[in-house]
Amino acid sequence: MNQFPSASSRSLCQHLPQLEEQQSNQEKAEEAQRIRRLDVLMQMVVDLIESDRSLPVEQASLMVANARRLALALFPDKTLAFDLLYWPRLQRMMRRRYQMQ
Repeated sequence: MNQFPSASSRSLCQHLPQLEEQQSNQEKAEEAQRIRRLDVLMQMVVDLIESDRSLPVEQASLMVANARRLALALFPDKTLAFDLLYWPRLQRMMRRRYQMQ
């Protein structure tokens, strides 16, 4: 049995760090894109609810719930982060807009 790696496995080993770096860069780019989508979504929800004076509270609440559902679909393991970062902002906006307590 040959104890030395073949030329093709050595070549693969040499390129493995580059492949991992490319994969890591691609994953970072995809995550950055999801973050931008989430930021745009949340800003749109807030802007729409604050600007449309004819929007009933029930429909605004549904929009907030749908935004949360989409955020958790984009980042399934980040429920706590959503609850800490976005939820208080949405609650403040709803209280201010609809004079809720």
